Parts: sequence; C-alpha cells; structure tokens
Amino acid sequence: MLRSAVAQERERLLGVWKLEAFEIEFQDTGERTPPFGAHPNGYIIFTAEGRMMALLTAAGRQVPQTDAECAAALRSMYAYSGTYRLEGDRWLTKVDTAWNEAWTGTDQLRFYRFDGEKLVVTTPWGTPVGFEGRQTRGILTWVKER
Repeated sequence: MLRSAVAQERERLLGVWKLEAFEIEFQDTGERTPPFGAHPNGYIIFTAEGRMMALLTAAGRQVPQTDAECAAALRSMYAYSGTYRLEGDRWLTKVDTAWNEAWTGTDQLRFYRFDGEKLVVTTPWGTPVGFEGRQTRGILTWVKER
C-alpha cells in the first residue's frame, strides 16, 4: 500500500536529532552569526504520538555562581515541548511547557526541509529582544541519531 507524502515526511522526521549548527540570519543584510558559538549543544525529539521536545544550549556554558550568571545561562538556551502537527513544509507546535513562559500556550511555527540526511529548520522572521530591532530568523541544522 502506498503511503501519503505527509506520512512519509512524518516518518522521516520521527526520532532523535542532534544539533549541528545554529545561526541567526539578519533580513536586512543576509549576514549570519552563530549566537550560541561554533559548536552549540542540543537535541530535538519527534515522537510517533505527536510530541516534540527541543533543548538548545550555547557552547562553553559554565555552572552559574551568581544571579547575573544564572540570568546569562537562561539567555544561552532554548527549551520547549508540546504537541506538533505537519502542514506541508511547516510544523506547528502547541507549546505546553517552555524555558520562557511567554511561549507556553502558543503555537510555534517552524519551516523544515531535508538536505540529504540532515534536517534544516528555519524560524519565521521576527524581531527578538537583543538584536536592536532588526528582523532575524534562526536557521538550525540537525543530524539524526542512529
């Protein structure tokens, strides 16, 4: 029996993916920068039951010793989980828990494509805090854990 293209994409997405690269792209110049360093850490997991979990941390993080270091540690990570659904080249996650409470209860949109054995994820353009009002998007490259 032939499976639909959506079912094939979903099956290919399932499993554990290790973060290989994370870049921020600036819309006005096309410039890219790795906000979490050259070798960020992270995993994303997609289950057959429709749940995803993601954790990303900057390279070289240290154990925080002060309140300021704790705040810096929070700014050098992303973590969220929720139920997801696929719509063409997009996936939407209904976030039920996150490192940033502003994300809890929201729908997070991501675009995805496969580049050989890699999963390339792009966020929508936005104006996040810390980039002087510039429009940016994240570009993340993941490799499947075997």
